Amino acid sequence: MNIHKIVARDLPDLWFQAVHNILDHGKRFTIDRGSYSGQTRLEYDFFMGHVKFPGARPLLPDIPPSCGIPNPVEEAYIYGGEGYERSYIEYLMTGHKEPGESYTYGERLTRTPITGDKLAWWNENDTDIIDKRPADEKIIFEEDNQLFLNQIEWVIDTYKKFGERNNQMVLQVAHPSDLTLLDPPCLRSIDTRIQNGKLNFIVYFRSWDLWGGLPANLAGIQNLKEYMAGQIEIEDGEMIVESKGLHLYGYAEDLAKLRCLKT
Repeated sequence: MNIHKIVARDLPDLWFQAVHNILDHGKRFTIDRGSYSGQTRLEYDFFMGHVKFPGARPLLPDIPPSCGIPNPVEEAYIYGGEGYERSYIEYLMTGHKEPGESYTYGERLTRTPITGDKLAWWNENDTDIIDKRPADEKIIFEEDNQLFLNQIEWVIDTYKKFGERNNQMVLQVAHPSDLTLLDPPCLRSIDTRIQNGKLNFIVYFRSWDLWGGLPANLAGIQNLKEYMAGQIEIEDGEMIVESKGLHLYGYAEDLAKLRCLKT
């Protein structure tokens, strides 16, 4: 497998380099299952991106007017606005889920049920196994006799109480039972690392749409990182992103060539 690595200044730079390079280094194949089954796409074998200043504005791609194409992501999609009933920030950072949605990233991150053995150990106050914290309606809360965890607030609280040298603080999106879903979450985890007084994210996507998905996802995730850094009272840091399925769908290839001035 070819591991394609990019070092970028900011999120628009990461997007442009990834789009430019996939036209030369991506492998074309037909999709067997899932979104766009039967169509073709270009895909990296494995992609790694290191963004030094992900908080630099703007967060979304730079599309020169001379290209004559729209930005793949509207700012209103991220923050809310005309034409959007729900912002991406809400999708990522709240537990709200619409009827028919099998999951949202926000539900996984802020409304994780505590069940099975973990709930039994919790109720038994087995502190040799469980880091039991009081139900405060923010980090741990109860609804309809079900106990829930807000992962975002738990990580913030842990760093504030115990300090930065902690390798356990991973925001988990994936569940083992997601294998039963026809369209399981693409985002699997957001690992965290405080280094030199800054909060850094290491983000993994199992499958990732490069044209519109990557810029929207990372703009939202950067806003999450800034929120958490502010709550912990440290600086915002860098971002490392990885995927074994970063791809460009066939419909977006012509757009990518226009943006990169390739024929």
